[in-house]
Amino acid sequence: MAEANLALPSFHLNVIQGDGLEAVAPPFNISGRVLGSWGMEQEKEIREYIVKSGDTLSSIAASFQISLNTLLWANNLNEKSIIKIDQKLIILPVSGTLHIVRERDTLGEIAEIYQADLEDIIEFNEISDQGKIYAADTLIIPNGKMPKTTSIEYVRVPLDSSFFICPIPSPCRITQGLHWQNAIDFSNGKCGDPVFAAAGGTIQKTGYTRRGGIFVRVSHPNGVITYYGHLSKIAVSPGQKVLPGQIIGYVGYTGHTIPAGFSGCHLHFSVIFAANPFAGYKVGTCLGK
Repeated sequence: MAEANLALPSFHLNVIQGDGLEAVAPPFNISGRVLGSWGMEQEKEIREYIVKSGDTLSSIAASFQISLNTLLWANNLNEKSIIKIDQKLIILPVSGTLHIVRERDTLGEIAEIYQADLEDIIEFNEISDQGKIYAADTLIIPNGKMPKTTSIEYVRVPLDSSFFICPIPSPCRITQGLHWQNAIDFSNGKCGDPVFAAAGGTIQKTGYTRRGGIFVRVSHPNGVITYYGHLSKIAVSPGQKVLPGQIIGYVGYTGHTIPAGFSGCHLHFSVIFAANPFAGYKVGTCLGK
């Protein structure tokens, strides 16, 4: 099930280590190629900051009016960490923490783990539809604190390199390497190309955000979820079963793209709870035959 459970069972969590982006809570690979901000609405968005000469962790936190711990938690740093010029940091919109919803998470559990107010979480994230949350939702936890005794585990699903097909038609050109949130950008330089389900699954969620534009999320049987953003049009509905290569939407430039407008047409393809198999290719690579 891709929809998170609203019951309140007991649970145990573990912090994942290694090449995942622990700071953004789940096992998302990330590189220095993050560009822009992502996923939230207006002043509630998660932003990226590029470190400049003279910056310190404390000065950066102060400039964004967030606590130092918020900055450290979001970037898997500590007070002794050394930052470098041009380093990219994730900036949360308020003091607190960030959580990527897993399949069995509940709002009550999340609030308890981070010692946060449940109503604050619901209000800040504008959670509607009777409080439903879904696996892969990105939640800001206002005033949340990273747990000291209970850790947070995100299952990392192993994938064969051929599990996903390229999500746009040949030549399927990569235009941006790995960036937030474990995403690769694809574009053939034009709008309106069909967007394919990279693997079989069920349409978990569709919608629109200010940053991501029109999007589709697909839940795959192995627990992996894929996100397709900046679409011009959606061709599927939540709950619909899709096969690999089935058209689920069309390439566009909705939301925040760089550059803006028609020239920014591309597909933002994110893999959640697994490595993105396209991350090993260089920008400019064409994967089609």
